[in-house]
Parts: sequence; C-alpha cells; structure tokens
Amino acid sequence: VQLQASGGGLVQAGGSLRLSCVVSGRTSNDVSMGWFRQAPGKEREFVAGIRWSGGNTGYADSVKGRFIISKDSAKNTVYLQMNSLKPEDTAVYYCALKWGSTVYMSAQRYNYWGQGTEVTVSS
Repeated sequence: VQLQASGGGLVQAGGSLRLSCVVSGRTSNDVSMGWFRQAPGKEREFVAGIRWSGGNTGYADSVKGRFIISKDSAKNTVYLQMNSLKPEDTAVYYCALKWGSTVYMSAQRYNYWGQGTEVTVSS
C-alpha cells in the first residue's frame, strides 16, 4: 500500500485548502483512513478519519465545523477540505491507512503513512 498526499501550501488566515491522498495497492474495503498533522515541536495529532466502506467520519474537536473529510472510491482518493484556516493549523499533514473499519485517533493504530504535505497559515 502506498499513500501520496498533496495539496498543501501557504494560505492566509480565514482561507481554504484541499488536501488529497491517493491510495494505491489497497486490496480491501475493510480499511479506514486518517489525516494527522504535526506542528514543529509537537506530537503528531489526529485531525479526521473516515471509514472506506460506509463513509462514517470522525473529527478532532479543534477542527469540527471547519474541516471535512471525504473520499472518492473511484479515484482511490481521500480529501481533507480545510476551511476557515487559523495560524494554529500550520503543520505538516499526513494521511494514513489502517486495516479494519474503525477510525481511531491514535497514530499507532495506522499501518501505512503518506509522505506529508506542508500547510502554512499566515496571520
């Protein structure tokens, strides 16, 4: 399984970005996907997750109402639409895949990781 994340960049506070994560080599629908982020000097934290089959989603409290996770099964792609961005959203964002349909917030539960895409929100 390989994950390729893209879509990061520099944006002003209040702006929007959409991250994409293309998944290749997935051999089962019994998986879930997560977006995580890691700011300088901080631990990696859960942002949002989605079940591949069924599309159930979960969000960190810090992004609820601003970020939306979605997927396009035909394109094997998971998206993270980020709206009303804040400077504290600045981080490297990673997509991850885990076997099994339960979305967990713990990074240790995930089996595969993308390379990360950097998001910088200026004030």
